[in-house]
Amino acid sequence: MDINFPLILVIAVFVTGGVWLFDWLVLSKQRKAAVKEVENQFQREGISRGDDDEHYLIAREAAEQEPVLVEYSKSFFPILALVLVLRSFVIEPFQIPSESMVPTLEVGDFILVNKFTYGLRLPVARTKVVNISDPRRGDVMVFFPPHESRYFIKRVIGLPGDTITYNNHELTINGEVIEQTFVKSEGATSSREHCARANSNYHLMEETLGETTHILRKCVVPGSLSRKGTYVVPEGHYFMMGDNRDNSSDSRDWGVVPEERIVGKAFAIWMHWENRLSLPSFDRVGGID
Repeated sequence: MDINFPLILVIAVFVTGGVWLFDWLVLSKQRKAAVKEVENQFQREGISRGDDDEHYLIAREAAEQEPVLVEYSKSFFPILALVLVLRSFVIEPFQIPSESMVPTLEVGDFILVNKFTYGLRLPVARTKVVNISDPRRGDVMVFFPPHESRYFIKRVIGLPGDTITYNNHELTINGEVIEQTFVKSEGATSSREHCARANSNYHLMEETLGETTHILRKCVVPGSLSRKGTYVVPEGHYFMMGDNRDNSSDSRDWGVVPEERIVGKAFAIWMHWENRLSLPSFDRVGGID
């Protein structure tokens, strides 16, 4: 089961903030009254109230003592609130779990996602409150696909109103064929991959979409999603594809992505850590094309 961390974070911020506010409005006044009562008691009994009087200090400290929940809430609320603001409106980190974006992104890459490039959205509800810009063709984007609530990351291929055709690895956008330039050939790394089952090899190709030039990977023998398909992108939607064209579940499979399910634009790799048994590496640190 996927953990809804944004929802947990929002609840934590509201709970700790609510406790802090209740303490400020109610409990702190009760503590001040208790301190005043201690001072009055020592005055009535003619007992010293100096800062060096041990009995007075113990009594005053007990009256001033904050409940444990209030103490923890005051400590954690500013930190949680800062994390919530950063994750919701500025930058959020993600880890790449699959090979759908190879060779651009590998399993174990830790990436940074710009949360304000496409507009500011409320956490959890994801309602856009400030419009800044729209996704551009070629962007690497994080989003929720239309069929589930897990984060996906793919490349923006089609914009609202586009007609996309993908036949035997030839990509056509609005009647214009997108040129691909051969870079190199490589073999399959897993028997589970389509290319291994087809007893074939991969070709790495250079492709330019809009202002973005990137490397994609395709099998010499096209997979089922790469053989034939024509798609019309409705207004307010985007057509997404993985750079690992024959090993990617994307808009060719489950359809276009509504604008309200966009999360942000991936812009940098900051660490690579394939699994817990390996050491983190910083060899892949850099921008994402």
